[in-house]
Amino acid sequence: MAEPRWLDEKEQQAWRAFIAAQRVVNGKIEQQLQRDAGMPHTYFEILVRLADAEDGRLRMSELALSTLGSRSRLSHAVNRLEQVGWVRREGIASDRRGQVAILTEEGRQKLKDTAPGHVETVRQVVFDALSEEQVAQLHDICSTLARHSGGTYDSAIWDVR
Repeated sequence: MAEPRWLDEKEQQAWRAFIAAQRVVNGKIEQQLQRDAGMPHTYFEILVRLADAEDGRLRMSELALSTLGSRSRLSHAVNRLEQVGWVRREGIASDRRGQVAILTEEGRQKLKDTAPGHVETVRQVVFDALSEEQVAQLHDICSTLARHSGGTYDSAIWDVR
């Protein structure tokens, strides 16, 4: 068995900083969405993906890829979103097993009401701390990591498989 490629001191520091930043940022975003909208970040992301899609519709398989979730986890989330009236599902006539998730008007309104607080939180916990150059570097680093990890990255739809 090959010797592990241990992290050197600088890599270890960078890794730990990355983990700390990820936890803090995700925690603040999760808190804000739960407090202000009564939903987890995962549900908000589903609503955003549907709002960005043509006619507010996406195949469940595409939605799972774009939200980096498993199909079973996505199905559970969409069930909850259906229960509150923000999403509905329809079968696909040409594919008996396929379904599409559709953003309802109530879901679109919830997203519209929630987005300002969410964007303000993202701005406060990420972008207010960074210079323009650092924002560009953050984009480059994160998109490189997404691609390197075996996925594709596009600012509109990303897929990490």
